[in-house]
Amino acid sequence: MTFPLLTLLGLVPLVGALVTFALKGAAAKYAGIAFSLVTLAMGVWAFALSASGTGFDERYTWIRAIGAHWSLGSDTLSMTMVLLTVIVVPIVLLAEWTIGDDPESGRGSTGAFFALALMLESFALYCFMATDTLLFYLFFEATLIPMYFLIGRWGGPKRGQAALKFLLYSLAGGLVMLFSVVGVGAEAAKTGQASFLVSDLAAANIDQGTWGRLLFLGFFIAFAIKAPMVPVHTWLPDTAEQASPGSSTLLVGILDKIGTFGMLRFCLAIFPDSSKWATPVILVLAVVSVIYGALMAIGSRDLLRLVSYTSISHFGIMVLGIFAFTSTSIQGSIFYMLNHGFSTAALFLVIGFLVKRRGSAQISAFGGVQKTAPVLAGLFLVAGLSALSLPGTSSFISEYMVLAGSWQRQPIFTAIAVLGMVLSALYILLAYQRTMTGPVTEQTETHVSVDLNLRERAVLVPLVALLLVFGFYPKPLVTPLEQPAKEAMSHVDMTDPETVVKGGN
Repeated sequence: MTFPLLTLLGLVPLVGALVTFALKGAAAKYAGIAFSLVTLAMGVWAFALSASGTGFDERYTWIRAIGAHWSLGSDTLSMTMVLLTVIVVPIVLLAEWTIGDDPESGRGSTGAFFALALMLESFALYCFMATDTLLFYLFFEATLIPMYFLIGRWGGPKRGQAALKFLLYSLAGGLVMLFSVVGVGAEAAKTGQASFLVSDLAAANIDQGTWGRLLFLGFFIAFAIKAPMVPVHTWLPDTAEQASPGSSTLLVGILDKIGTFGMLRFCLAIFPDSSKWATPVILVLAVVSVIYGALMAIGSRDLLRLVSYTSISHFGIMVLGIFAFTSTSIQGSIFYMLNHGFSTAALFLVIGFLVKRRGSAQISAFGGVQKTAPVLAGLFLVAGLSALSLPGTSSFISEYMVLAGSWQRQPIFTAIAVLGMVLSALYILLAYQRTMTGPVTEQTETHVSVDLNLRERAVLVPLVALLLVFGFYPKPLVTPLEQPAKEAMSHVDMTDPETVVKGGN
């Protein structure tokens, strides 16, 4: 395929950002939505081509002297993350349709928000598609620019502090990664062929001894901060609490997936031996993240912080699946990355609609909402049930695949992680009980007397539909993920444990 679909896929939202910046008022909004929908159509087309086995990778020499390439890949791992991105962005734009309509807020126009969201989409798409390590790093860092302004311009009273904390943590991770990017490029040059291509770096056999492990750690630490994992997670709850619901959705639903994506794309492919060397510690951190995130969610008094802690718990399950090194667990982790994006988006956005009415995200500020806004309460429940992986939702399929696959090789860590599923029922159902059920409080009757309008329903219904449809029929998404799971297993030279079946006469 000679048509540069991947390059154009990332370029369209970037052009859309520039156009949206130049426009004002309603024109900026409609332009932003239009460009996001064009990107959605192109992203779905790209995913369908990839799932059918059609290859359309793009590679051009960029900086010949150091072996850097403009190299974009269309494997199903990349295209699954592309699919997540192109679906979530237009939903966020529709959800935040009125975010800058109050000129007295001093927080920027809606058009500026839309433009930054489209810019973020462009950089994230290139990040997911990049198969050149240097190119990936540049877009990895570039995503921080629009995200910083999205957090710092629109949000709560401490949004500036939250944006700075996000930026400092992310820059620290990026600085550590830069050391490793330079290192792998230098090691590859020693073979006589300078290159930053992931395929060339994997073939260069640079994963040797202490030096290889240090280079691996540079990548892994950056991805652990992005994911985020305990103990480098503290930036996320503060950020999610202060950012607007739409910004939090873009951050947790899309950008944080770069962490787990990077572990699969770079850590396992370039550093297979170091990945296995670090596995015991990584698994400990993963299950600690699962349990810690769940316990903190149970104790949260703020709904937005609650969702952020649930994400820390869920990312722990994804990392467990990746480093359990079975085809099923890795396949489940990739599918979980997609489902978590949808369920987290639904939770953040429905809570955003609730907070907009009440003016507070404190759990104690609500009570009896299901009587005054039954549709809102119902969609909050469905989104929450998906977050706790209720059977019938696509989250259950992915979480079950991770745990079933991980059990084959890491039964002890998996048994501990299963506690996270039990705890997830507590933090979701307790939050629903305290905010939606019981007698209608005076605050609810005053502030949450109007149910979701047509636009707000149009935001949430597609997400709920995706979670339910692929909960009952996951094959179109799960089957294409078999190939990247097999490739990951091949990188680390592992095979699935044999299943012993005992039967009677």
